[in-house]
Amino acid sequence: MSHYLGIDIGTYASKGVLVDGEGRIVAAADRPHKMIVPQPGWAEHRPEEDWWDDFVHISRALLADSGVAADSIRAVACSAIGPCMLPVDANGAPLMNAILYGVDARAATEIEELTDRIGEAVLLDRCGNALTSQSVGPKILWLQRNRPELFDRTHKVLTSTSYLVHRLTGEYVIDHYTAANSSPLYLVDSLSWSSELADDIVDLDKLPRLAWSTEIAGTITDAAAEATGLAPGTPVTAGTIDAAAEALSVGVLDSGDMMVMYGSTIFIIELTNTRVRDPRLWYAPWLFEGQHASMSGLATSGTLTHWFREQFARELDDSDAFIELAAEAEGSPPGANGLVFLPYFSGERTPIHDPFAKGVLFGLNLTHDRGDVYRALLEGIAYGTNHVFETYAEAGYPPKRMLAVGGGTKNAVWLQATSDISGINQLICGETVGASYGDAFLAAVAVGDVDRDAIRQWNPVAREVRAEPNEVYRRQYSVFRQLYDRNADLMSQLGQ
Repeated sequence: MSHYLGIDIGTYASKGVLVDGEGRIVAAADRPHKMIVPQPGWAEHRPEEDWWDDFVHISRALLADSGVAADSIRAVACSAIGPCMLPVDANGAPLMNAILYGVDARAATEIEELTDRIGEAVLLDRCGNALTSQSVGPKILWLQRNRPELFDRTHKVLTSTSYLVHRLTGEYVIDHYTAANSSPLYLVDSLSWSSELADDIVDLDKLPRLAWSTEIAGTITDAAAEATGLAPGTPVTAGTIDAAAEALSVGVLDSGDMMVMYGSTIFIIELTNTRVRDPRLWYAPWLFEGQHASMSGLATSGTLTHWFREQFARELDDSDAFIELAAEAEGSPPGANGLVFLPYFSGERTPIHDPFAKGVLFGLNLTHDRGDVYRALLEGIAYGTNHVFETYAEAGYPPKRMLAVGGGTKNAVWLQATSDISGINQLICGETVGASYGDAFLAAVAVGDVDRDAIRQWNPVAREVRAEPNEVYRRQYSVFRQLYDRNADLMSQLGQ
């Protein structure tokens, strides 16, 4: 029987699955790693240790656990956090730690300068996106200015996925969906790299060649085969960002379908039949030519649950900590006994795009306990998510169907609060393993074994979370919105 391998590199862990021709998972594996925060507003990964070593470990674990022969794997696909910025030398070796996606806000000065020079309207028209901490172009400019000796040695500028594809195949390739985050270097009207808007950031020949996510980038080299246990010559797709693979894994296929990914960050993708033009949202061509995607994301979400556990629940066993904290949160009523939490611990992405935004816990009194605070944290993320939903509606694209995915779907308080605050029901598919499952499906599509509609049979909807709106959430959401608006200037003073 044919099999398909999918591996995803996340913010705090990597996951992989081996899937058969019917979409059944025959083996799964994961491996944790850490996000490095050298200073406030920065976020990094070690490409060799956190990306490639994870891929090798998981690939070998999947083969060993399943007993599947390497030569029965028809294709391999990977995804990873994105967009990242990683300079490599002429041998493809990393020159520094990778600068992560929008959670890393170090290029704020470059974002402001490029925006002033090019103009917001031009950026939105030509690139599809305003420049934000999610944009790769300003981070390359930051590298040029702040690490000139590394910039001079840079042969290619890669992302997390394109680095993995290079290690597997020797090819430098990036998919269009990922490349669209490289504003102002990628033009959405021509689906191409361009220096037209900014010719002083980087030579275009230092960027990977463009491809669609279901195109074959190359095949497993002998060196990669020896490291991973995979068969030489196995096709490898161009890959994509984890959130896109995650959306596909739960059947986001049609205009109006929206994915909410409950992970280290909340990430949202809605498919549309036309290009969405709103500076608060991100745009990219979708994985399949001719479709459009409108994206958004919070800067810190599941990351905050890890932070809370490490700082305020150290006495709990690692295996039981989140179960115990969830039980304590369930013991607190909706509204967390009057606490309101702003989850802006690494600034915020959509829709405020403020690198200086700060976290706030508001309303404390001597009756509050840990369960109240943890519930307020989860509700704060849900309030922030609802702010994004409102942004889509204001842009004229309210979702028709919402599918939830990711590890956070196991947290009943978080999931239910998101529906109750927004008034939107959420669908959850049988397989919620996420991006690695979507990768395996993309691998099957890439070699022509299935068409894209087959994901509905691979992973049908299993349950629904029904919204139960209440007055407490309506009132406290108003406080949530006002807290930021009234304190944004003070946050900026602290940040600067």
